[in-house]
Amino acid sequence: MGSRYIGVAERRDRLAVRHRLAAGARAAGPEEVARSLVALHGTDPATVYVGVGARLAEPGGTVRETERALYEDRTLVRMHGMRHTVFVFPADLTAVVHASTGIAVAARARAALVKDMAKAGAPDAEWLAEVEASTLAALARRGQATAAELAQDEPRLREQFVYAAGKGYEGVHTVSSRLLRVLGVEGKVVRGRPLGSWTSTQFRWALAPAHPELDVAGAQAELLRRWLEVCGPATEADLKWWTGWRVTEVRRALAATRAREVTVDEGTAFVTEDDEDPVTGPAEPWAALLPALDPTAMGWQARDWYLAPGLRTALFDRSGNVGPTVWWNGRVIGGWAQRADGAVVWRVLDPEGVPSEAEAAIAGQAAALRAWLGPSRVTPRFRTPLEKELSAAT
Repeated sequence: MGSRYIGVAERRDRLAVRHRLAAGARAAGPEEVARSLVALHGTDPATVYVGVGARLAEPGGTVRETERALYEDRTLVRMHGMRHTVFVFPADLTAVVHASTGIAVAARARAALVKDMAKAGAPDAEWLAEVEASTLAALARRGQATAAELAQDEPRLREQFVYAAGKGYEGVHTVSSRLLRVLGVEGKVVRGRPLGSWTSTQFRWALAPAHPELDVAGAQAELLRRWLEVCGPATEADLKWWTGWRVTEVRRALAATRAREVTVDEGTAFVTEDDEDPVTGPAEPWAALLPALDPTAMGWQARDWYLAPGLRTALFDRSGNVGPTVWWNGRVIGGWAQRADGAVVWRVLDPEGVPSEAEAAIAGQAAALRAWLGPSRVTPRFRTPLEKELSAAT
């Protein structure tokens, strides 16, 4: 009989409920948000907080509750994950992330560091191992520390070497910047409490929570299963893009999870083995303001079913990073920004237009965001054309 077709309307319904965006699907706390999404982009700290706040039933406590989860209870962990990118994961998923994506990336990162140091005439791998052991011991004593603080305990972290000598992108690297990044990818250290407020991009390091060493294939199957529960249906190209794995790894994990084939407009896609039945959508229309790099906006490689191609020039930077987006009933219809005076402003770009009830709902979401942000100012790390225009306007 062939595989079941899942159309755009149903995909948007799934997104509304499973990504905690519809009013009746909002979460009780940041841990619930993270579990529902598998991972929150953590490269830009503001993405985590604004993304959590957009999905909470009561967003007023967003900053307090997210800081508790990240830095007190440690139920959420900010660490390197898929595609060598920093994410925020539920703590119980760290072992899965490390085994499924971190091990292979870490091996390449360490080899590149040793190679770059050797080319520059810097100390060898044995010396680097000594510095690493000393650094981890210092971090264990301190609990959390900046790179500069760790260099007080291990001065060799201040050593410098020339990278790509003689080339147009030649630069000088410190051992601390490269080594701590490698340790992060290896799952030995994670991002700790920031310096300053929750919007700060400067941070301390902390030892990664202890976790068991898992089988790589088993961990990949588990990560893919969890992601399909949230983002299915997804094509093989979507899965390869999101995980950063080879096609053979994606196919092996699909087989291990007994994923079911369905059909979407892009072709063959996959859902978990118990997720083929039609999904009931939200009872009421919904609006949302999501931050730059939000996992919903960045969740799939093929995005036409929720983001019209004509909007991409305004909403993405040249590297493919999405800026702040405005959503209505499962599709991106525009973008938003915060001005220096704290005002949250937005613009509808979708040529199809939106009904008056949508504009009222969006205005309500903007007011709620402005209220819980308080005196804080949110400027995305990666600026996009519309965000820059809106934030500068008076």
